[in-house]
Amino acid sequence: MKISDDIHNYYEKLVMQHFIKLKLDSRYDNDFIADLTCVVLNQLPARYIRHEVDMAFYLPASERFEMETKVQEAVAKALEFMTSKAE
Repeated sequence: MKISDDIHNYYEKLVMQHFIKLKLDSRYDNDFIADLTCVVLNQLPARYIRHEVDMAFYLPASERFEMETKVQEAVAKALEFMTSKAE
């Protein structure tokens, strides 16, 4: 049995949006970003969706804010961890 390619963790999108906001791709190489993504996502709960539109219409603003805050905290923690290991 194969799970649909349409199913994904919504936190992946939020993490990528935050990486773009921080311009991490201009500071780190692809391998670092890939490892960072894993470290970040392993700190966050899974929130699987099939269609982006579901989150746009059914996610309360307060919950969206909470999810974005969790992402910011997880990214900061992961960056601290990974940069300290690189030294």
